[in-house]
Amino acid sequence: MIRALSLLSLLVLAGCAKPAQETTLRFWAMGREAEVVGELVREFEAENPGIRVDVQNIPWTAAHEKLLTAYAADGLPDVCQLGNTWIAEFATLQSLTPLQPLVDTSTVIDQSDYFAGIWDTNIVDGQLVGIPWYVDTRLLFYRKDLLRQAGYTQPPKTWAEWEQANAALKKIMGTRGYPVLMPLNEFEPQLSFALQQEDSLLRDGDTRGNFRSPGFRRTLAFYDNMFEQGWAPKMSETQISNVWDEFFRGFTAFYLSGPWNIREFRQRQPPGLEGEWGATPLPGPDGLGAGIAGGTSLVVFRSSQKKEAAWKLIEFLSRPAIQQRFYKIIGDLPPRRSAWQSPELQDDPLTAAFADQLERVKPTPKVLEWERIAQQMRVVTEQVVRGGLPQDKAVEQLDQQVDDILAKRRWIVEQQADAAAKAAP
Repeated sequence: MIRALSLLSLLVLAGCAKPAQETTLRFWAMGREAEVVGELVREFEAENPGIRVDVQNIPWTAAHEKLLTAYAADGLPDVCQLGNTWIAEFATLQSLTPLQPLVDTSTVIDQSDYFAGIWDTNIVDGQLVGIPWYVDTRLLFYRKDLLRQAGYTQPPKTWAEWEQANAALKKIMGTRGYPVLMPLNEFEPQLSFALQQEDSLLRDGDTRGNFRSPGFRRTLAFYDNMFEQGWAPKMSETQISNVWDEFFRGFTAFYLSGPWNIREFRQRQPPGLEGEWGATPLPGPDGLGAGIAGGTSLVVFRSSQKKEAAWKLIEFLSRPAIQQRFYKIIGDLPPRRSAWQSPELQDDPLTAAFADQLERVKPTPKVLEWERIAQQMRVVTEQVVRGGLPQDKAVEQLDQQVDDILAKRRWIVEQQADAAAKAAP
C-alpha cells in the first residue's frame, strides 16, 4: 500500500513537472528568400527540437524603414537578412553582434571557403558583423552569334577589346540595335567600372568624395563614350519594352546584369538560339576586371536574448549542402566555394562565369550614406550622358554633393579625434 502511494505520488509530480522551455527565434527575411527558407527552417527545427523559428517576410520595398523603426522602438528580431550595403549602417548604429569569436570556434563556418570580397563586406571598423548568405554581382550576358558575325570568336577581356568589338558590332547592327545595354536608371554599370580602378571612391577616411580622382575620371570617360559612339542607347529600363525579348531579337549584343537573369533568359530563349548566348566576366582596363560584391548576409542583433540559438541557425544555413539546396530552390548563388562543387553549379557555363567574377568582386565604401551616394552618382552620370554636362564639371559637382552628404560623418570623426587628443597623456 505504501509503495503504491509512493508510485502514485511520483506520477502526480511527473504530471505537474514543467516541460522544457522552447526558444522561439524571430527571423526577418526579405522577398522571395523569406518565402522559400521555411522549408530549410523546418529541417533546422527537427535537428534542434528546443528551438522554433518564426520567419517573418518583409517586402524589400519596406525593409529598410521597418528595420530602422524597429531599432528605434527596441523591437529588432534575433536574426535578420541584411543587404550588404546595409551592413555598415547598422554596424554604425552599434546594433550588430560581433561574430568573429563565434567563427573562431565554429566547426561549420570557414572564412577561407568564402569569396574574399564578399566576406569583406561584413567587416566594419575591423569587426566581423555578418555571415554571407547568398551573393550577387554583375557581368555581361552576350550573344555569341552576333559576335561571330562581327568577326569575334571570344568575348572581350579588356576595355580596349570591348570598344573594338562594339565598333564592329555597330557596323553590322546599324540603326536597328546597339552593342551594349546599360539602362540609365541603374548605377551598377558605373559602379562596376569604378571598382576596377585603383582609386577609391571616397577619401580622407571615407569622409569626402574622391570622384575627381584619375580613376573615376577614366571610369566616367569610358562609360560616357559608350553612349557618345552610339554603342549604348540613352534609355532607362522603363523605355525598353522587355529586356529579354530585345536581347533575343538582336536589339543588343551585351547586357550588363545579375545572376537572377540566368533563369529568365533560359525560360525565354526562342527556338534556334540555344547555345548562341552566354555569360562572361566584366572586361577591365587591363584584363578581366572587378565587380560589385553584392548579395545579403545573416546578422544577429545585439538586442537578442537568444544569441546562442541564433548562431545555430546561421551555422545551419551556412552549411555547403544547405546552400546547394537553397540554390536549387531559388537560384541564389552561394558565397562558399565548396558549395559550388555541385553539378548544377560546377557544370553550368553560365554560373561558372559568375564564379569567375566573384573571385574579383570588391565591396563598396562601408558608410551608412552609401546608397544616397550611389544614387547621386547615377543622377550626375545620367546628366553627362543625356544633358551634355561636361565631365570635368560632373566630377566636381559630384564631389561637392558627396561632401555635403558626408558632412555629419566628418563632424563625428573630428569630434572623436578631438576627444582622443584631449584624453592622450
